[in-house]
Amino acid sequence: MTAVSTATVAAAPMSPQEALTRQRIKDTAKSFEANFLSTAISGMFEGVKPDAPFGGGQGEDAFRSFLNEAMAKQIVHRGGVGLASTVEREMLHLQGLAPSPRTPAVVNGSASTTTFQQSTYGRRP
Repeated sequence: MTAVSTATVAAAPMSPQEALTRQRIKDTAKSFEANFLSTAISGMFEGVKPDAPFGGGQGEDAFRSFLNEAMAKQIVHRGGVGLASTVEREMLHLQGLAPSPRTPAVVNGSASTTTFQQSTYGRRP
């Protein structure tokens, strides 16, 4: 994989169409990460029985998926687990676009953990 200088990407003017494509790719990558996390979260709650009298029943079963989806979206909103940036980088590559300056660089075949550490530990609610 060839490295692209972030200064080159930042200096190159972007057409409105390219900017729209990049935004759609970013949104799609975040949506993918949220769906993945929602599925993972639902697996964590499988087999967990809530205590009576305040939990359980058909109502909780019906709305559990909405709760899982909301938790997954909040995780992504707070920085996620790094899946969205990887998916975004690959989608940009498939479209023939250089990675955006904010997309983590690949070092020795794996994404840098700097973005994850900054998003997890550097933000306040």
